[in-house]
Amino acid sequence: MNFRQLKTLITVADAGGVALAIGQLPLSQPAVSRQIQALEAELGVPLFDRVGRRLRLTAEGEEVVRRARRLLQEADSLRDRASAMKSGLTGTLRVGGSPQSIETVLAPFARHFRRRHPNIEVHFVEDGGARINARLEDGTAQLVLTSVSDEAFIARSLFPVCVLAVVAPSHPLGKRSSVEVADLADVPLLMLQRSFAARGWFDAQCHNADVNPPILLESGAPATLMALAASGDGAAIVPSHGSIPRNGVKALPVTFRGKPIGRWIQAAWDRRRFFPPFAHHFVDELVAHVLRNYPGRDILRSAPPLRRPKLRE
Repeated sequence: MNFRQLKTLITVADAGGVALAIGQLPLSQPAVSRQIQALEAELGVPLFDRVGRRLRLTAEGEEVVRRARRLLQEADSLRDRASAMKSGLTGTLRVGGSPQSIETVLAPFARHFRRRHPNIEVHFVEDGGARINARLEDGTAQLVLTSVSDEAFIARSLFPVCVLAVVAPSHPLGKRSSVEVADLADVPLLMLQRSFAARGWFDAQCHNADVNPPILLESGAPATLMALAASGDGAAIVPSHGSIPRNGVKALPVTFRGKPIGRWIQAAWDRRRFFPPFAHHFVDELVAHVLRNYPGRDILRSAPPLRRPKLRE
């Protein structure tokens, strides 16, 4: 049994006979008859009764035709979907990122992306910035927003992320435009947990500056740290791509020897795995989106620029 035989069966059934169906089929009358006979032999049931010069479906034939129509519709739908996937118009993309990246970059962008590409599903995979690359390696995500380069990945630069000290306007640091990490030696700090990439960047420069600031609290919630900082309970050390309150706090880029502490965020995927055309569409549009605006842009204008990495794109 094949699709050609099923199409022939439906055409003959709709026309009411082999002779009447010939004009609709690229087959001779004997060839049509042979296909119908082959179907009957394979299925083991008669499909037509002859009534005068016309053919009428048997009860078994009606059931077979009904199912054949459904099967051919599914086949057509599958071809259309495959064609759309080939052209990059449909598919499911799993994108990984830190909570901040999902909240301030991916979620707002995906909302507009879905409107333009309703047949491309975008699912998010959340993990700490220090662990997100593992999501590519194990296949949980097809694309991640990461600050860590890897030879196995292809990457596109997106935007810079720097470490900020968020304080109340009345804090002794509140009148500054930036702060050296050495100047935080005696400042009580509200810190992110070590699963956050920005925490690792900050700790490394504290070590380089030979300072060991007091830590009031370690948390996985940047908003909690900034709320405590707003009440005057110290300085919250957070990355610039989080949701920084517009009022009630002052956000200062943290520097080491006059240079910002941070990394460029990249859109990265595993070069060893197939990266579908619709995923390339997503990356291209994401790059254009963050070029126009990215979280923390206004704050980072007061800091020296962060060097853009050279990537294999």
